[in-house]
Amino acid sequence: MHEIFPGTRELAETDLEAMYAYRTPGRWLAVNFVSSADGAVTVEGRSASLSTPADRVVYRLGNDLADVVLVGAGTAVAEGFEGMRPDARSADRRRRHGLAPIPPVAVVTTGRSLRADAPVITKALVPTIVITSAATDPDLRAAWTAAGADVLVAGTDAVDLPAAVSTLAGRGLTRIDCEGGPHLFASLLAAGVVDELRLTIAPFLVAGDAPRAAVGEDFDPARLELLSVLEDDGTLMLRYLVH
Repeated sequence: MHEIFPGTRELAETDLEAMYAYRTPGRWLAVNFVSSADGAVTVEGRSASLSTPADRVVYRLGNDLADVVLVGAGTAVAEGFEGMRPDARSADRRRRHGLAPIPPVAVVTTGRSLRADAPVITKALVPTIVITSAATDPDLRAAWTAAGADVLVAGTDAVDLPAAVSTLAGRGLTRIDCEGGPHLFASLLAAGVVDELRLTIAPFLVAGDAPRAAVGEDFDPARLELLSVLEDDGTLMLRYLVH
């Protein structure tokens, strides 16, 4: 894998770790997406078909260097999330960076699409954090708790994302790796809590009616500042600072 902006060089693993580390001290929320060249972020409802070996390298870095992995309930269910399971390489990386052995998953939900027996709750190795609002059925919240989840209530009628992110940071989970989906990304942008976009452009054309990376919320266009561009076998990995 090599860098083509801002410099031109071949990258070692330590270079990639330095590049994809979360800015600290303080909270840093990075959003990860893989997209086809024509802007699709899913194929038949899932992103896995768009992923390339290079994309999986930066995807793993996002997980490995994070305190918590943030995801929308729809994406968690569609992608079959079961929580993080670091292999020996990831475990060593987390140990070297002074991170907890396994980062929890934090799932944002209104309650409509996340059942208490969802694998992201029942199969996780550490308790999944379910972020919801006070409007969610109390019986469902109790069922999530009974299934092993740590339920975080943020907001009255809808999820208050700035409050949720602040609460995560207050628990020491300051390095936040968001894995979508598009509705959550748009809501986070509208709330003004996204610091960085990590976008992989995979060398595919898929057409169809797949969603874009951000869907659902109206807000003034967010200004992006290009931080880096990497290339590997036709795949481009871009990092943007979100202003």
